[in-house]
Amino acid sequence: MPDRDYAIIEAPSTLGLAGDGVERLSGRLLDLGLADRIGARHAGRLAVPPKDPKPDPATGTLNAKAIAQWSPVLAETVEAVLDTGEFPIILGGDCTILLGSMLALRRRGRYGLLFIDGNADFFQPEAEPNGEGASMDLAFATGHGPALLTDIGGRGPLVRSADVVAFGYRDHADQAEYHSQPLPPDLRTYDLPALRRLGVEAAARAAVEHLTRPELDGFFVHVDADVLDDAIMPAVDFRLPGGLSWNELSAVLDIALSSDRACGLELTIYNPRLDADGGAGRGLVGMLAAVLGEPANA
Repeated sequence: MPDRDYAIIEAPSTLGLAGDGVERLSGRLLDLGLADRIGARHAGRLAVPPKDPKPDPATGTLNAKAIAQWSPVLAETVEAVLDTGEFPIILGGDCTILLGSMLALRRRGRYGLLFIDGNADFFQPEAEPNGEGASMDLAFATGHGPALLTDIGGRGPLVRSADVVAFGYRDHADQAEYHSQPLPPDLRTYDLPALRRLGVEAAARAAVEHLTRPELDGFFVHVDADVLDDAIMPAVDFRLPGGLSWNELSAVLDIALSSDRACGLELTIYNPRLDADGGAGRGLVGMLAAVLGEPANA
C-alpha cells in the first residue's frame, strides 16, 4: 500500500434523497474512531443547503439547484486537500456527493472512476419514481441528464463513460421495473453476477488495469455501503438481497488502493438510524482501518 496521509472531509448531504439519516454517517464513523484508526486529519464538515420536498420542475430532480450550487463547494474542499498532497476521504451523505468529488478531479485533468455500488445509479429523471438524484448520480457525472447537473461549472461530463467501471451492482429488477436508461456501451461493468462468475479479485484487478491506462491522470473510488450483503449491511434505505461480504469488499479496496494512481475515496448511504446495535458502523470502520492501514502508534 502506498504511504499516504489521509484527510477526512465530512459531506453530510441528503440533497439527493427524499428522506434523511445518512447525514449522520460521518459523525457515527468518527465517533467510532475512524480518524484515529487511520491517522487522518479532520479537514472540515461542510454545511449543506436546506432541502425542498418537491422536485425541481425544470429537471424533475429533488434539490437540483442546491446540488448544482453545493457540489462546487465540496469540490473546492477536495481540491484543497489534494493541494496539500493528502489523500481525501469524503464521508457522505448520499451518492450525489460524487458530483463534487469528480468536479474537483475534472478541474485537474482526466480521471477515472471505480464506482462500487449496489445500484447502477443511472436513472433518468423521468423514470426515477421519487426524483432522487442519488439514483442518478453516475448518469449525471457521465453527462447523461439535465445540463444543470451534468455540466456543473461548465466542466461536463465530469468523467467520461469510457473511464468508469461500475462494480458490484445488483439492481437489475429495479432498473427493469422503472425503465432506467441503459448504461453506455463504453462504460465498463462488473455487476454482481459477473463478479460471481469471474471472482471478485480477478474483476477488481481488471477494473484497476482499465483505470490505470496511461491517458488517465489517476482514478477515484466511490463506495456505497449498499454494495455489501444485506445480511451484514441492513443500515441502508434501499435494501436488496445479496451483495459482497466484508472480505470481498476489503479485497476490492485493497487491490484498488494499492495502486499509486488512486487519488481519493468516498463512502455513502450508510444510515446510522437503521443501525440500532452499531454493528454495521463498526464493521465499516474496521474494514476501512484494515484497508487504509493503521498508523504504527495506533
